[in-house]
Amino acid sequence: VATLRRGGSATSRVFWEAAGGRTERVKMKALILVGGYGTRLRPLTLSVPKPLVDFCNKPILLHQVEALVKAGVSHVILAVSYMSEMLEKEMKEQEQRLGIRISLSHEKEPLGTAGPLALAHELFADSSEPFFVLNSDVICEFPFQEMVRFHKHHGKEGTIVVTKVEEPSKYGVVIYEAEIGRIHRFVEKPRVFVSNKINAGMYIFNPTVLNRIQLRPTSIEKEIFPVMAQEGQLYAMELQGFWMDIGQPKDFLTGMCMYLQSLRHKAPDRLHQGPGIVGNVLVDPSAQIGEKCAIGPNVTIGPGVVIEDGVRIKRCTILKDSRIRSHSWLESCIIGWSSDVGQWVRMENVAVLGEDVIVKDELYLNGANVLPHKSIADSVPEPKIIM
Repeated sequence: VATLRRGGSATSRVFWEAAGGRTERVKMKALILVGGYGTRLRPLTLSVPKPLVDFCNKPILLHQVEALVKAGVSHVILAVSYMSEMLEKEMKEQEQRLGIRISLSHEKEPLGTAGPLALAHELFADSSEPFFVLNSDVICEFPFQEMVRFHKHHGKEGTIVVTKVEEPSKYGVVIYEAEIGRIHRFVEKPRVFVSNKINAGMYIFNPTVLNRIQLRPTSIEKEIFPVMAQEGQLYAMELQGFWMDIGQPKDFLTGMCMYLQSLRHKAPDRLHQGPGIVGNVLVDPSAQIGEKCAIGPNVTIGPGVVIEDGVRIKRCTILKDSRIRSHSWLESCIIGWSSDVGQWVRMENVAVLGEDVIVKDELYLNGANVLPHKSIADSVPEPKIIM
């Protein structure tokens, strides 16, 4: 894992050495905008960087990286605005496992959604192949091969993937010609209906796009895309299937439900079956589930988790090495790593436990957000953060 720092010297040499002096032609590259501190997904991101939080028993980032590799990407650049040794260590392992090159591009100051492209400019400048850019919070059935085909077919500078939403007024919408995909303009949070297609946070660009971006904090959506659209250089490809930005707990759980439903269609054998299992449930083989439990629908149980007898869980993610003691009832919760939920506990309403939290017996937690390493001895009847 090579590291590129703003203002650093001999960056190309660093990258070349990191590639082990390989001289084969790089196929395709991708930049993932990992960004900052993951504040929206606290308390989980107080323990690990957001890209490494497990989503359906695999780090969020790996869902994207593995899909990119399948589509022929051989070099992934992660744009991070704070240095994470944990991220670097994990990516070193993944580099070897996947047989690709992973680089970390480090911003000393946040550069927005376009600035990171300027910072990593030289990594893309040596190829005429188009490259991918992704927001790291997006989960879907990543259509990377289709993106390449669509992009090469229209032959212009950029392609944005768009997705249909129920409430377009909450987003910026994309106005484009449905037949060919050419984008005309963008409308931020429209008051009246103009479109229900929004930017899905996945792009493919020709390297010439780099000439448009300067090394300063820049928004690709507000500053770069409108100009490209005006020049007829930006096209939209509509996403098929589900899509979710899983950057906050409520949406993380909604995204989990969508992902499990997509597994039901695409790889049903990966879902768990057995007594007490209801609907779509994903269970790591090393987890243990007791007698007379009711698990599901829409539950993910991580490695080393212990679920004792008579537990009821629906619409939850239980992360690695946690224990849910007997007769507890959990709905719409995320239980952080190595946490311990006592007997006869009731938790609901997007309650999130950070790492290593202990919840004593017979308590009620309603929408509680509990920071790591806390012990909870009293009920939390109204949603709040427990520091």
